This record gives sequence, C-alpha cells and structure tokens, in this order.
Amino acid sequence: MNMRNRIIRILLSAVAAALLSAWTAGAQGGATNGFSPYSVYGIGVIQTEGSAFNMTQGGVGIATRDKRFVNYLNPASVTARDSLSFMADFGVFNRNSIFRQGNMKSANNLFNISDFVISFPIYRSSAMMVGVKPFSSSAYSFSRPETRPEIIGNVGNVTTTSSGNGGIYEIFVGGAVTFWKRLSIGGQYTFYLGNIDKEVSIAFENEKFRDVSTGYSLQMRGHTGKVGIQYDQPLTPKVTMTLGATYRFRTALRGYVKDYSYASVSTLVDTLRNNQSALKDDKIKFADEWGVGISFRGSDQWSAEFNFLQSDWRKSNFDNVNGFSCEGAEVFRASIFRSFRAGFSYTPNRNDIRYYHRRITYRGGVYYDQSYFTWAGKRIDGFGITFGATLPVFRGYNGITLGIDIGQRGKLADERIRERYIGFNIGFNIFDIWFQKHQYE
Repeated sequence: MNMRNRIIRILLSAVAAALLSAWTAGAQGGATNGFSPYSVYGIGVIQTEGSAFNMTQGGVGIATRDKRFVNYLNPASVTARDSLSFMADFGVFNRNSIFRQGNMKSANNLFNISDFVISFPIYRSSAMMVGVKPFSSSAYSFSRPETRPEIIGNVGNVTTTSSGNGGIYEIFVGGAVTFWKRLSIGGQYTFYLGNIDKEVSIAFENEKFRDVSTGYSLQMRGHTGKVGIQYDQPLTPKVTMTLGATYRFRTALRGYVKDYSYASVSTLVDTLRNNQSALKDDKIKFADEWGVGISFRGSDQWSAEFNFLQSDWRKSNFDNVNGFSCEGAEVFRASIFRSFRAGFSYTPNRNDIRYYHRRITYRGGVYYDQSYFTWAGKRIDGFGITFGATLPVFRGYNGITLGIDIGQRGKLADERIRERYIGFNIGFNIFDIWFQKHQYE
C-alpha cells in the first residue's frame, strides 16, 4: 500500500470517528468534552478554540498564516497553503482536573475528540475548509449531605445531588480568497447542535420518604456566520508581520426546554411535572464575538503572536430562562468574556538531513480568560501556560503535534471552587498533493 492510500485510509477513519462523535453529542447529549462545577450555568463551559497546533501556542491563530497546518480560528487563513495541497487535522485530548473548596477535594479525568477539519484548494488563490468541533460542555456532579430537623418526622440524613451532562457541537464550512498576494478575506457558516441535561435529586435516608428529582433537558440548534481578514506586510527580507481580525455574528437558538419532576420510592415512580416549551428567537441568544491579532514570522523558522477576543453575553437571556439560569440571577449573571493569548514557535532547521531533533518545531504560550458569567458578582477567571512540539512524519508537511496545557480556573475565596488542571493534546496533521499531473519519458 503506497503512502497516499495509507493517508486516505487514516483520513476516512478519522472522518467517521469525528462525525459519529458529533452525532452522538447532538442527538443524544452523551458526549462530554469537559468536566467542571462551573458548567452548571448557561450552556456550560465554552471550549477554547483551536487544534493542537493552536493550543500548544496559548490558543493564538487570528493572525496565523502557516501553509503546513489547518488554522480554523480565522477563515481567512485557509488560503495560506501550497496551491495543490490537501490538508486535514484530527485531534484528541486528555484532561485531568483537581477541584478544591475549603477542605473538600475531588478529581476527574477525561478523554475525547477535540476537532476534525479538512482543507482543500478551489481555484487559484481560493480555498475551503470543513470541520466539526465542540463549542461548549456541561458536565458536573456534586452532592451535599445534611440533616433536616426542622421537618416534621424523623427523616434522618438527606443528600442533595446536582448533576449535568451534554454539550454543544458546531459544524462549519468556510472559504477565503487572497488578493494581491497580501490581503486574504474569508467567511464561515456555522451550525450548532446539542443537548444538555441538568438534574437535582433529593434522597432521604429514611426509606419511608420518597426521593424527589427535578431537572431540565435542553435541546438546542442554531446557525451563525463568521468573517475574517488577514494582511501580510514584509518588514525585512526575512521578517513578515501579519494583522488579523475576526467577527462572529450574534445568533438566536431554537429547540425546546423540557421541565420535569418526579418522586420515587423503591421501584415506584410518580411523575409530578413534565412540561415542554419551545425556544424562540426572543429567548436565548449566543453572543457575537470579535477578535484581533498580530504576528511576526521570520524565514520559516520562528513566529510570535498575540491575540485578544471579546464577546458580550449580557443579552443572552440566560438569567431569565429556566434551565439556563441557576439559583437565581443574583448568584449567576451573564457577563463579558475576554481572552488574552500569546504564543511562539521555533524550528532550528526544517531541512536538516542529519539531526531529526533540528526539524522539530517547538511551541509555547500563555493565556488569561475572563469568564462569560459572574458568580455572586465575581468573575471566575482562568489562566494557564502551554508548550509542546510538532514531530515531522514521512514526507511533506505530515506531522504529529504533542502539547501540554497547565492552568487554573477560580480561586479559594468567597466559597468558590478552585479548579487546577493539566491537559494533554495530540494532533495529527495530514498533508498530500492532489490533482498533480505526473510526466513520464
């Protein structure tokens, strides 16, 4: 089997796995892409965008133009490529978290698919990309045992458990065109699909009392657009500066909210409430988002980039719709999300034929995120450091990117929960030349 057939077989297997994961998340709400007690609110924790290539550099990509990788953070970057190249990116991740509140501790680990994207040329200086990736994740489980002496009768210990599972995936199609070899303009269509289930259960130690469970099942779908622009400006014969910007439009969600409540004792279940209401355009909205970036790269050997993103979720209406709000707006309130990201890459010598380690690309970065909501009037901010490397494989630009993300969300103050985590990212970059006519003597 030749190299091209092997690549195609790997690619088709990755497509099947990614589409199956997206379908499972959208149709059944069973896929989990993140675990955090802060995902109890709204649509959960919004995932940081980017493949392993981006994540090892702090999540930058708005001003990235690299013909060796698919960079979907800015649709305008899809034209940074060899004219006949076909590229794909498939990534997986593992995340290990430790949570602490006061003297209480818990841990969680998670493994899942992070993204799948393919990119191909269209005509001359234009190209397209198609992909699927997680947008948000809601996964949590915590319980609180207590005694209820104020209730008439000897009920004994009572345990309250809150749990949630699900998330939202996005499927996107984008394209771009380059003008005058410096200016690239791109656009992207995105479709959202997902389920989130949230439930609170009260269990009585005394079997004479019925356990009670209440919850919400959220099914959501929607679509939006995104535009991007990049401009290359040579500074010296070996150094180029790139300016980039993106804007994602605000969109309304459709679907429904199912509100239920039931009581159970032994094997008997009594439904107390089971209502379903439709989500309309005036209920839940995803915020618009704008981002800017600047990068510098030198002689295909090094690069450095800084990005800033902001999205205003105060008009999302999460505070007022059951299932999205939690314990009232005085506890959780939608706010403005901001993100600061910086990253770099360095390759000693891409063409070294003697020492393999000199062809490896080394990457690093930092980030600081302000959450899109507040808890008791205070933000749940996060920060972290990333580093990794891309290992060249076979010919062309094929490679495997390995990355580590170490960070923290929240602080041990005002009864908040501190989440510390270490994540491992693996990205498979597939490259091939298509539509090339071979000449024979």
